[in-house]
Amino acid sequence: MAEYNILLQELRAFRQENNEKLESIKEDIAKVNNRMEEAEGRIEKAEERIQTMEDVMVELMQVHVKLTDKLTDLESRERRENIRIYGVPETSERDSPSMSAFVETLLREGLKLEGAENINIERAHRSLGPPPPNGASPRSILVKFLSFKTKEQILRKAWQQKGFTWKGKQISLDNDYPPLILKKRREYAAIRRILKDKQIQFQTLFPARLKVKYADGVKIYNTSTEASEDMSERGFPVEVIKPPESVLERYKQLNTWNRVTRGTDRTAPGPPGPSYKEKLRAFRRTGADPAVE
Repeated sequence: MAEYNILLQELRAFRQENNEKLESIKEDIAKVNNRMEEAEGRIEKAEERIQTMEDVMVELMQVHVKLTDKLTDLESRERRENIRIYGVPETSERDSPSMSAFVETLLREGLKLEGAENINIERAHRSLGPPPPNGASPRSILVKFLSFKTKEQILRKAWQQKGFTWKGKQISLDNDYPPLILKKRREYAAIRRILKDKQIQFQTLFPARLKVKYADGVKIYNTSTEASEDMSERGFPVEVIKPPESVLERYKQLNTWNRVTRGTDRTAPGPPGPSYKEKLRAFRRTGADPAVE
């Protein structure tokens, strides 16, 4: 009986010690839960702010695209009276009183314009930038006319006779396009080269479209990607041009996280797991003495 009492006292002391440790564990768990709730609240607010910023960023990117298109259109209208002359050797204008006088003489001689016809050049100059090294292509000459009608007449006449030869150099004329449109038109370079080799008539339309006269009809392409894909299907040896991704397109391809609310399971759906009390009950001894309880 004495041994039983000693064992009972030891069990009660062990239980008391376990209860004290469990209370300490409960306090620690409560502190951790409080910190987790606080962290979840901060994360939720941060996710809301990030989502709002992403929505605003998308709207700003869309506005940026629209403004860029409007700016390009305004720049194109500003350049309506301009043409660019390609192929004129550097320093050819050295003996002329001005670049405008040199260009007028060049156009009258090359295009065989009537002497009484007034060209009305407002100003003319070489493309900005340092002179090219020997052997490189000369800088183009930018010409601004006082009249859009005069500019169109001169440009149309130059296109009809496919440019002209001046002092052994082939001279060509073209519109003065904004850099963005010029970049898009240059994307057709490889396609135009193949069409020339195949002796297929084509025309580059404004702002950056390609009109091709096939044997089965006329086809108009709005982008170089569309043209390369269709020509590749037709059997032409052309490499398909991939369209450059804009910032907005790259942003939309990003994998964003799914927002969660406080108190939800972040790993997998389903019922909540057992609490720590239920887990500890699994270690209880079966058939224990009621006094121990």
